[in-house]
Amino acid sequence: MKQITSIQNPFIKNILKLQEKARERKSQGLFLIEGKKEIEMALKGNYEITSLLFVADKIDSNFLAYFPTSELIEISQDVYHKVAYRSSTEGTIAVAKTKNLSLSKCKLTKNSLILVAEGIEKPGNIGALLRTSDAANIDAFFIASPKSDIYNPNIIRSSVGCIFTNQIAIGTSEEIIVFLKENNVQIFAATLQNSNEYHKENYTKSAAIVVGTEDTGLTEIWRDNATQNINIPMHGQIDSMNVSVAAAIILFEAKRQRKSH
Repeated sequence: MKQITSIQNPFIKNILKLQEKARERKSQGLFLIEGKKEIEMALKGNYEITSLLFVADKIDSNFLAYFPTSELIEISQDVYHKVAYRSSTEGTIAVAKTKNLSLSKCKLTKNSLILVAEGIEKPGNIGALLRTSDAANIDAFFIASPKSDIYNPNIIRSSVGCIFTNQIAIGTSEEIIVFLKENNVQIFAATLQNSNEYHKENYTKSAAIVVGTEDTGLTEIWRDNATQNINIPMHGQIDSMNVSVAAAIILFEAKRQRKSH
């Protein structure tokens, strides 16, 4: 078993590159996962762990048995504190292979329920949307015209591992619209323009709920291609809410309808 005690070690320097730079994650096809719970969720999501870094006195030897084909690397406390994105990850960091998240890999079922998020930039919002998607147990989460790398450590952290529990696909808005129409999925675009109140629509057949940024909303292509534009009535002084909250309201209405249908 390899041991690393120096932060100047080339392997550790590369770990820092993977943590900090999206282009390194993309070119190497690797990303980092911190914390036992998140790593276990990644394994259940069929992610391949290439290396597992751990602090010896913080790890249970039974946990190491989950990684028979991974490179196990014991690291010192100093190295761990240098590479850890957050301090409460139980002295465990995994290096995992990224997945092909193209639409062609997505498998839909009869009457699929899909969430589409267009142009979301803040990693925290993407993480929250992933948690919402998991909570509603939907069939797929699509990211249209992404502004952030899905394997950003902030997204993994804020999703609390739900990046590994959802079926995710990424594409341009145009590509996703074509995919939805080819699969006979109704498109419900959350927008104020020419819209009906969300609870007056029927989501019991295959449906995609599409949300955009709080600042600018959805682009015109979604409004033009929607089966129906929908809105959430506001009763206070503001005219918008956090995107993950809005998505949750509509998704759980769809789930309610499907349960009673």
